[in-house]
Amino acid sequence: MEEDILAQEELAEQARIRREKLAKLSSEGKDPYKITSYPVDADSSIKERFEEFEGKTVAVAGRLMSRRVMGKASFSHISDRSGQLQIYITRQDVGEETYAAYKKDFDLGDIVGVKGYVFKTQTGEVSVHATELVMLSKALLPLPEKYNGLRDADTKYRLRHVDLIVNEDVRETFFKRAKIVRAIREFLDSRGFIEAETPILLPIEIGADARPFKTHHNALDLDMYLRIETELYLKRLIVGGFEKVYEMGRIFRNEGMDAKHNPEFTTVEIYQAYVDYRAVMDLVEQLYRYVAEKACGGTKIVYQGVELDFSHWEKLTMTEAVKKYSGVDFSAIATDEEARAVAAQKGVQIEKGKDSKGHILAAFFDAFVEDKLIQPTFIYEYPVEISPLAKRKPDDPSLTERFEYFMMGMEMGNAFSELNDPIDQEKRMKEQAEKKRAQGANAQVDEDFIDALNRGMPPTGGLGLGVDRLVMLLTDSASIRDVLLFPTMKPKK
Repeated sequence: MEEDILAQEELAEQARIRREKLAKLSSEGKDPYKITSYPVDADSSIKERFEEFEGKTVAVAGRLMSRRVMGKASFSHISDRSGQLQIYITRQDVGEETYAAYKKDFDLGDIVGVKGYVFKTQTGEVSVHATELVMLSKALLPLPEKYNGLRDADTKYRLRHVDLIVNEDVRETFFKRAKIVRAIREFLDSRGFIEAETPILLPIEIGADARPFKTHHNALDLDMYLRIETELYLKRLIVGGFEKVYEMGRIFRNEGMDAKHNPEFTTVEIYQAYVDYRAVMDLVEQLYRYVAEKACGGTKIVYQGVELDFSHWEKLTMTEAVKKYSGVDFSAIATDEEARAVAAQKGVQIEKGKDSKGHILAAFFDAFVEDKLIQPTFIYEYPVEISPLAKRKPDDPSLTERFEYFMMGMEMGNAFSELNDPIDQEKRMKEQAEKKRAQGANAQVDEDFIDALNRGMPPTGGLGLGVDRLVMLLTDSASIRDVLLFPTMKPKK
């Protein structure tokens, strides 16, 4: 506590000194905030292209990250989006007044503009020999101390702008995220998928398991809900003739937070007419290979010390996976009573109202299987009780043509042969809504979606995948907060 108080006092003192410097500059007619532009024509990537730039005059700009004053000549580093670049500054070349200001009025963290010619120092570092030095913005708060940096994860996430300034690897994570998102779109666009945008604010709470955020539309005097998925609107587009459609966007769920969950997150949902879930499995394999090659240069990546190979996927039914990891063969269990007895024997907890054979199979999967699925694995043929939007298996209507896929014990995506029978769909949605209403929710059936199905939806394969978890894998990030620029945080008091 005492250490924190001292740190706050030191921060306040540094801020006071910097404001005094700003006041001095302003009184001299040099207010840096009045500068509206600077003619930047190069960046720190010139280090990799020295032969192209040697001896040429360039204009660069960035944040002042270091300063070594050595009499009449000094060295600094500036940081821009491409990295850091060394600047060589002499009193002779920038002028006595500018050089004096550089020593007294400039601080680490200030934004500066530099013109000069490109050369290599005696140590071989590509640098810019400054002929002009301009302060473009004054930083009134200091950067974190070089060796301690930001003290804890909470501060890193809360002050992400500071985290990005001082940690190049964090910037690289988010540059890579942009590359991953671009690759997903490239993959889908090149295969004829159309990107759509569907509503985020919905007039009803649907019956799905996830809890929504609730708000109120004043003009309509109507309670509204932030979407928990994009599925039902995208399927309406399939009915409308899109045939291949996807949406990448934010989803909102009013639930807990941990290393794998944030209340708002990004998904891609993809729907294709005239294919089933097996064709979607093939699409997933192709997508992951394409994105990994684009973002990481190959199909093998290392996540938290474990090598994952996106060119090889194991495929197991849920029943096969449960038998493999728990020893219980649900294909030999005939009734709900038998399933409950096996659950009691194995110590598997059963939720109230979820005591059917299908629910218990899913509970066994959660208890014995999910955390064992390290390499890319498809788990398919899910019980109908937990798959309200998936088509039943023709030869076993207790199961559905649904799969999820897993890596590092994490569920990464969910897909089905989509249910297009409007009578069966309405029945399942009503049952789901009734269960949520019994728990106190205001769940309703989406009648407009049922109307769409009644118009005729072709056989369709659908997929939803978590973009944030994919980015976690491809950037070797341990927490979802490491791949969200501004994760949800509890406000400071």
